[in-house]
This record gives sequence, structure tokens and C-alpha cells, in this order.
Amino acid sequence: MVQESQAAAAPAPAARRRRLRRPGQTLAPLLFISVAVVLFAVFFVGPGSLGLYYSFTEYTGVGDPEFIGLANYEKLFGDDQFYASIARTVLYTALAVPFGYCVALGIALLLTSAATRFRSAARVIFFVPWLISPIVTGVIWRWMFGENFGLINYVLTVVNLPRQQWETNGNLALTVVILAGAWAGTAFAMLLFIAALRNIPKSYLEAAEIDGASGPQRFFRITLPLLRPTSFMVILLGTLGAMKEFAMVQALNGGGPGTQNMFIVQYIYQTGFQRAQIGYASAVSMVLMVILIVIALIQMRFDRREDLA
Repeated sequence: MVQESQAAAAPAPAARRRRLRRPGQTLAPLLFISVAVVLFAVFFVGPGSLGLYYSFTEYTGVGDPEFIGLANYEKLFGDDQFYASIARTVLYTALAVPFGYCVALGIALLLTSAATRFRSAARVIFFVPWLISPIVTGVIWRWMFGENFGLINYVLTVVNLPRQQWETNGNLALTVVILAGAWAGTAFAMLLFIAALRNIPKSYLEAAEIDGASGPQRFFRITLPLLRPTSFMVILLGTLGAMKEFAMVQALNGGGPGTQNMFIVQYIYQTGFQRAQIGYASAVSMVLMVILIVIALIQMRFDRREDLA
């Protein structure tokens, strides 16, 4: 019995030695994490904390901030322009995200199909818009859809069709913004879908084809359910990006005509930088941040429930 207990206790020091880590093995992960922590603190926590402080002040960018408590928030929730910009932003998000999702998934399906030729060249062509600055994207589409000098209206006149009011009609202007956003943002989602489609086992699709499943049935019963994690990521990032859209819209139509297509970030920009109401704009920014956090949590909770089901 004594020998057995000694034999059992013998590996303990060796196991303890194996559990001991060298200083470099602990220092390297901390070093890499520290870079992300510093960047997060400098570019998010710091500005966020400053914006939260300004939201309780009447700060104009000049002089010392004057603390006014919740006055900015009380003014905010009675501001009709704030509600209008939120409503237009939500409408844009509700239209742009599904449209961009369908376009990206459709292009990914084409580029992963064996029947498609010149797939490598097509990937490069579809990826180029994502490399262009949002401001440049807005300028390009403004030239294309200008009422007096735009390419689209010129083509319409050539084929004897009436010119469209792309800039003075609020709904048409919003349509142009949706098209421009999909054109610029499709590439990233397309790459995610291409990677996900390649990871789907071909045996699943081949077995379904042998069982007599048609192409649409294979897509909706096999391909689309297996793309759920990627779809969740695309929809989440697309929603957050659409809610924060600014540069492309500012260059395209400036939120026009008038303020009909003013999104929430444009409202923050005009309030803070053009009217010099930094405190009030900071309050709007805090409300927007809460809205984005709530949207992300709801989508994550919904995706988690589907996984449990």
C-alpha cells in the first residue's frame, strides 16, 4: 500500500512542473492584449466618457462647459427634428440591410457556381467599390444621378423617357442612397458568404439532389440554414453600419432635399459643428449609442435562441 501511494504521488511534482509557465508565455499574450486595450481606451472609452460629460453641459466648443444636468435630454425628447432623423434612419436601415444582404448573397452564389466563367476577374470587379472612400462613392453617385447633368437622366432622355427628380424628390433621393450603399458595401458581405458557401459539405447537396430535391429546395432547405451564422454577422454589421451612415450620404445629397433624408449622424454633425451646440449633440450621440447597443443585444439574443432551438 505504501509503495502504491508513493507511486501515485510521484507524478505530482512532474505535473506541477508542467503546469508552471515560463515568463515569456504569460508576457506575450498580455502584450498583445494590452495593445487592443490601449486602442480601445484611447479611441472609445476616452471620447465616450468626454461625450457623456459634455451631454450634461451647455458646451459650445469655446470656453468652459457649463453643467446643466438633464436639460439636453429633456430638450432632445421634445425635438421633432430628432424624431424625424431617427425615423428616416430606421427606414433606410430597414430597406438597405435586406437589399444589401440579397445582393451580396446572390453575387456570392454566382461566384461560387461552377457554371460561372471568369470568377476571379468578377471577384476583383465586385471588390473594387469597397476600396473606394465613402465620400468618393457619394460624389460618383451624385454625378450619375444629378438631375441636370447626371448620366442616368441623360440616358433616359436618349431613350425618350422623362427625366427623374433624383435630387428634389425625397423618396427617389433615398432610393439613390440605398443603391449607393449596396454598391459600396456588397464586397465585404460577399466575401463572407463566399467563404461560408465553400465550407458547406458538397455531400449534403449531392445527397439532396439524388433524393430529387430541386435547386430552390436545396438552397432553402440546406444552403440557407447552414449560412445562418454568416447571415447573422452580415445583418448585424449591416444594421450597425446603416444606423451610422454619414460620409457617403453627406457627399451624395447632404441629407436632401432639405432635411427629408437627414439621418441621425448628420443631425449630430449639423447640431454639433454647424450650430456649435456640442453639449446637445453629445446627448444625441449618447442616445444613438444606447440604440445601437440595444439593437446588437436583441440580434444576439435572437440568434442565441435559434441556436438553442
